[in-house]
Amino acid sequence: MSRIGNKVITIPEGVTVTQNGENVTVKGPNGELSRSISPLITMNVGDNELAFTRPNESKQAKTIHGTTRAVVNNMVEGVTVGFTKALELNGVGYRAQLQGQKLILNVGLSHQVEFEAEEGLTVEVPSNTRITIKGANKESVGALAANIRAVRPPEPYKGKGIRYEGEYVRRKEGKTGK
Repeated sequence: MSRIGNKVITIPEGVTVTQNGENVTVKGPNGELSRSISPLITMNVGDNELAFTRPNESKQAKTIHGTTRAVVNNMVEGVTVGFTKALELNGVGYRAQLQGQKLILNVGLSHQVEFEAEEGLTVEVPSNTRITIKGANKESVGALAANIRAVRPPEPYKGKGIRYEGEYVRRKEGKTGK
């Protein structure tokens, strides 16, 4: 029994959802997203509602039922509201700057690290130590944020590195701490 898969998605005004075989396209004020869904799940488009059903109780159909519903719900939410991830840089001399569409990081390495934003994503640098990533596709926003964080993850001794906003880094004592 999938509790998430059985929930109905309400489609807000200004959003259109179309299905062409296995491909689902969602259009809204923030853009257009499309994705293919599993043929094991059937999507029923009603008046301002989406419902997902599975034809049988096989293990594979059960596992993909809730996932499919969550992915399409994220598409609907992305084209209406959008998704945001914020990163913080902690450390002496750690800073970020934006040159055109290119994000340049100085994080204590021997070279600068550059990131190019994908199509549909916007990167903002409100201050030298904050990075904000916005976009309609939740997966690509999270992937870019994770790639930026992977350049210099926060370390537990001094807390230096790139972390998500509000992320708690568990601190350790050094050699001299008893």
